[in-house]
Amino acid sequence: MMNDLIQKFTGQLKVDFKIENFKQPNHPIYQILMAGMGGSGIGSSTVCDIVADDCTAPIVIVNGYKLPHFISKNTLVVLSSYSGNTEETLACMAQAMQTEATIVCVTSGGKMLSTATDHGLPYILLPSGWPSPRACLGFSVNAQITALAHYGLISKSHIEQLRSAAELLIFEQEDIKLKAEKLANILVDRLPILYTTDRAESVVLRWRQQINENSKMLCSHNTIPEMNHNELVGWKFKNEKIAVLFLRYKDDTKQNQLRIEFAKQTINKLVPTVVEIFAKGQTLTEKMFYLIHLGDWVSWYLSKLLNVDASEIQVIDKLKEHLSNQRY
Repeated sequence: MMNDLIQKFTGQLKVDFKIENFKQPNHPIYQILMAGMGGSGIGSSTVCDIVADDCTAPIVIVNGYKLPHFISKNTLVVLSSYSGNTEETLACMAQAMQTEATIVCVTSGGKMLSTATDHGLPYILLPSGWPSPRACLGFSVNAQITALAHYGLISKSHIEQLRSAAELLIFEQEDIKLKAEKLANILVDRLPILYTTDRAESVVLRWRQQINENSKMLCSHNTIPEMNHNELVGWKFKNEKIAVLFLRYKDDTKQNQLRIEFAKQTINKLVPTVVEIFAKGQTLTEKMFYLIHLGDWVSWYLSKLLNVDASEIQVIDKLKEHLSNQRY
């Protein structure tokens, strides 16, 4: 059951990972590319937000089949696929292997692991047997942060911050679930629209993906200040079927706080429900995982209210079958 997997999430942040087949690169690393899809891809987006103020190299994220042209001997390519069989990420792996880039695979098995072991590529082995890759976000973030720290691109303190985030979630667990149940009752008959600042886009992206997959609902998200330059103009007419959530940090920049307050005033006149959710925690990592864990529980309670199976992804299975029968 998905609720059991969500309950076990905190333990994923405490696992000590290591890189197998590690080799010290012969060249300095000037760029980082992270490739992954869905439940694995969101791990890269989360890591990117967590380490933005610390990482010594720019990070580019690929959620698709093709790598950009800049890949070189000075690039670290982190390939993330929980199953090890994600076709888009395997395509990226094949392309990366044609370059001089340093490659690290993050997986629990499949073709990615067999290819990595056959070619002596560095890899981090994730615990196997979890039925839903989207329930393995903690493993994904933990492993990718371990990789970046191992190559000296970020401080190792990020690993300790994951541990402290786990302790915060354990302490707040019951309160988080109570809040999540209340939020689910607010959202159940409405289209959720989620807003946050640009430094937390991975958080609302995770909320949207979990509501999509677990709750079988559509959802929308955007970030401030960007939405102030376009989407804000779209708030013109009343709509009783929308609920707006602002996911916030108390230490958001002053300008973004002013922008959020203006957006709230504008939107409040047009929809029946506008809710603010402030993260708990001291570090950015703690705040992000507090909101992420809350969103995971919201998606679970929504699935119960809508009487749908949170684990079911039949339409994705049908898509994979369709693709396997029609190769171009």
